Amino acid sequence: MTPVRLALGFVLIGFTALWLAAGMTAPDTHSFQPLVTQYTGTMALALMSLAMVLATRPKWLERPLNGLDRMYRLHKWLGITGLGFMLVHWWVSSGEHLRLRRRWAEEAPAALQAWFQQQEGIAEAVGEWAFYAVVVLLLLALVRWFPYHLFQKVHRLLAVAYVFIVYHSLVLMPPNYWTQPIGWLVAALIVAGLVSTVIVLSGRIGHSRKVNGTIESLTFYPRLEVLEGTVNLDEGWPGHRPGQFAFITDEKREGAHPYTIASDWVPEEHRLTFFVKELGDHTRQLPAVLKEGMPVTVEGPYGCFDFEDNHCRQIWIAGGIGITPFVARIKYLAHNPGEHSRIDLFFCTEEYDQEAAEKLIADARAAEVQLHLYYTPRDGFLTGDRIRATVPEWNNASIWFCGPTGFGHALKRDLVANGLRPKDFHQELFRMR
Repeated sequence: MTPVRLALGFVLIGFTALWLAAGMTAPDTHSFQPLVTQYTGTMALALMSLAMVLATRPKWLERPLNGLDRMYRLHKWLGITGLGFMLVHWWVSSGEHLRLRRRWAEEAPAALQAWFQQQEGIAEAVGEWAFYAVVVLLLLALVRWFPYHLFQKVHRLLAVAYVFIVYHSLVLMPPNYWTQPIGWLVAALIVAGLVSTVIVLSGRIGHSRKVNGTIESLTFYPRLEVLEGTVNLDEGWPGHRPGQFAFITDEKREGAHPYTIASDWVPEEHRLTFFVKELGDHTRQLPAVLKEGMPVTVEGPYGCFDFEDNHCRQIWIAGGIGITPFVARIKYLAHNPGEHSRIDLFFCTEEYDQEAAEKLIADARAAEVQLHLYYTPRDGFLTGDRIRATVPEWNNASIWFCGPTGFGHALKRDLVANGLRPKDFHQELFRMR
């Protein structure tokens, strides 16, 4: 099971167990409806709080979740699952909150009772409208054709909606929650979520990991629709491992975009190289927009696709622009010949550029990496059978894949069915939304 599924399952089961252990009951009613209202409200608040924390890209969670790509996948599914609980909560509530709050208020001082009575109606209305906002904003986040720069701006509004959800929950949450472990945990998550909200709305995500730089050179490969750019960084970059990526901001309106780093880190040079494939509106404009000498901001590094394992044999598989992390590793191996495994690199591409191909062949030779170039219109598709025929000892190797998701899943199914251990197949999940 993947780290994302394990983490999501642990959160759902853990919170449900704590809620059940709290022994929540529906006061003054034999209806099951208040219980469902309490449970779904608690779960929605907890999941949205965790999603807010992950939105800040906390570095300390990268290794446990196996990379920022997995963290963002978990962030996405926490939001979707939280929305599901919110939907059920909205559907079944039917005013039950008001009865629960009135019972608590009668046991409180008169001033506090009056204040909560005044807030109950407002909190219910605020919660309902926040729910509608979350539905719209999450649907926009899931629509692939929605422009990325608009997605970033609209997605930040979820932080505002989260604040209103917290207000709704604090006013209407049954008071005995706060004397139970579930209440203590929810309170801690609310604090963490509100701190994360401030970070998101103030634009300080990854602030301590940002370094200024200048575009030093640009090379465009028209046949590949790929732009190669080198950035000269100011002091402060901590260095990176081959296979990691960074967020680059070239204009504030567009915001930060993630790109895999295509170069080894040489501290004396302070340079990073990136390959950018024309895949959307923003990337198609870059060859005309970017200029040498232009200032940029680089944030990172992130990612755990770092080729670190205990295998002396590795098989790398790249599809299209997925060659980028392997180029970085090749350059690293050429500079560090002592750190070497026996490596076969399968590169599958639908476009061919002679200049780019010659660079890759020369780099692979310098790093003593065996390159197998598949130009699919000429050579056909790479399959598990072809890999096994080319590398007879394949089942003693670890597999590192970066490319189209469907291609990776198909190869993994085939190789695992023929004896590969699932944990030996490493796949980059580079979709950030």
